[in-house]
Amino acid sequence: MTSHIRNFCIIAHVDHGKSTLADRLLQITGTISERDMSAQMLDTMDLEREKGVTIKASAVRMYYTAHGDNQKYEINLIDTPGHVDFGYEVSRALKACEGAVLVVDATQGIEAQTLANLYQALDADLTIIPVINKIDLPSARPDEVAEDVGALLGIDPTDAIQISAKEGINVEKILEAIVTRVPPPKDADDLPLRALIFDSHYDAYKGVVAYVRVVEGSLKSTDVLRMFATKVDMRPVEIGIFSPGMTPVQSLGSGEVGYIATGFKTVHECRVGDTITRATQPVSDPLPGYRTPKPMVFAGIYPVEADDYPELRESLEKLQLNDASLTYTPETSQALGFGFRAGFLGLFHMEIIQERIEREYNLDVLFTAPSVEYEVLMIDNEVVPVDSPAELPDESKVVEIREPWMTIEIITPIDYYGPIMELVTRKRGIFKQQEYPAPHRVQLDFEIPLSEIIIGFFDELKSRTKGYASLDYQFLEYRVDELQKLEILVNGEPLDALAAIVHKKDAFYKGQRLITKLKDLIPRQLYDVAVQAAAGGRIISRANVKATRKDVLAKCYGGDITRKKKLLEKQKKGKKRLKMVGNVEIPQDAFMAVLKLDEE
Repeated sequence: MTSHIRNFCIIAHVDHGKSTLADRLLQITGTISERDMSAQMLDTMDLEREKGVTIKASAVRMYYTAHGDNQKYEINLIDTPGHVDFGYEVSRALKACEGAVLVVDATQGIEAQTLANLYQALDADLTIIPVINKIDLPSARPDEVAEDVGALLGIDPTDAIQISAKEGINVEKILEAIVTRVPPPKDADDLPLRALIFDSHYDAYKGVVAYVRVVEGSLKSTDVLRMFATKVDMRPVEIGIFSPGMTPVQSLGSGEVGYIATGFKTVHECRVGDTITRATQPVSDPLPGYRTPKPMVFAGIYPVEADDYPELRESLEKLQLNDASLTYTPETSQALGFGFRAGFLGLFHMEIIQERIEREYNLDVLFTAPSVEYEVLMIDNEVVPVDSPAELPDESKVVEIREPWMTIEIITPIDYYGPIMELVTRKRGIFKQQEYPAPHRVQLDFEIPLSEIIIGFFDELKSRTKGYASLDYQFLEYRVDELQKLEILVNGEPLDALAAIVHKKDAFYKGQRLITKLKDLIPRQLYDVAVQAAAGGRIISRANVKATRKDVLAKCYGGDITRKKKLLEKQKKGKKRLKMVGNVEIPQDAFMAVLKLDEE
């Protein structure tokens, strides 16, 4: 019977106490014994614990006996990330639920991600339970924040449950609200099977483990199942539920959340967002609402040791299994050899992937400066997508270059209005409108090129507003602008990994800044090395890395000046020959210099 099942997720801005609330719910329902309890229970990655953010959506089943009717309920919690870069994880989790607990920090109030995740939940037609967290803190303003949330949702402020997840105050009220307010899933055991895969991970013994929400029908561990998108059939190795560890069961009915160990060895056969059906009576159409995530930021990933290339490919395959929004294709670079061009949802997503490769797979990797995907209209009217500056076609064949623009929402206390305006205008942003979601807080809407916000924008926004501003962004459109390729030449050779696509008015300034930095970063050779920046078909800046000199005159004391000249001439010839065959080593710092151009 589905009348005793409730499926819900927790949505919030980063650091508003989602994971702590999940911990308390697990404790109250006795899902985890006090002895096994640890902070951030559902955040299983070391990285999640260190950075204090949830990166992966995770699921867990709890049993709760309600006070109202003394009935036992099966409650499935799907924990979601709060950071904007993991919005895709949130969108999938929402599809597997009927309700959402909206957590708002009593000290910080409504922030950008709160709104973004709330709108997603409303689009998915979920029942919203507002919760005001951290009421135990001295700086908490629970009643004021409850008024704001009430105005936002159009409800009575007293409907917002005021809790302290850390202290466990009023947390049980949330479970009561879930039982009474969230509708049960529809009873559809007799329909053909349709189950949504909302996440997956790789297990060395069981293959790909798909996290599923059974929407219609039911399945047993003996059924032969079919993946809708790839049309691959399989018999499950095991099916089960999360409580919170993986616990095998014999069957899953409609409305239930669990996992299916497929035995597949690669991600391509089992895609997140796909529908699972029975091979004997397949359904004609999949579950709605799945869309492929669109990467926004691109960077090259290269192994420091060339021999590690196969291991890097393998680690990316496994990461993609766990994180469906990561995309990659092989590429080669003159400077760095063989590697991959990877697409990420944002800069924080890229940082997490870099750390996961280095920690989980023990590889030393080198990431190039991030870039975005441009659209290039060629003379023959063909539109070519370009995600690596080195691939930009010759200027003579290009009609126009279009760059991606984003709409951004910044929510900030009114005091920081000026500094934010100045920052966004400097980054080529266009002001659209402003709203006041709460007293003393303003929501500013801008349009801005993506290339301007992927590097350092968020850090600068935080420092200008003393950490009070919050940011959310969405893709808007591609727009034509005066863009050109900025190339760096070392010893006359173009260094593809340091190329960048910049606005015409910024080319000269950025070229000069980059050359000044590289001059100090490139180690001195036995000969002069010329470092140049070229844009628009001409050299716009140049500097020389001075040679390290051996004193060949040390042994020549006294005697005629011609003896000295002869020795210096011989040295000059040697250096000339060395320069022709010499190879300049470029350190990793040089590739990172592109990132720090705007920092003084």
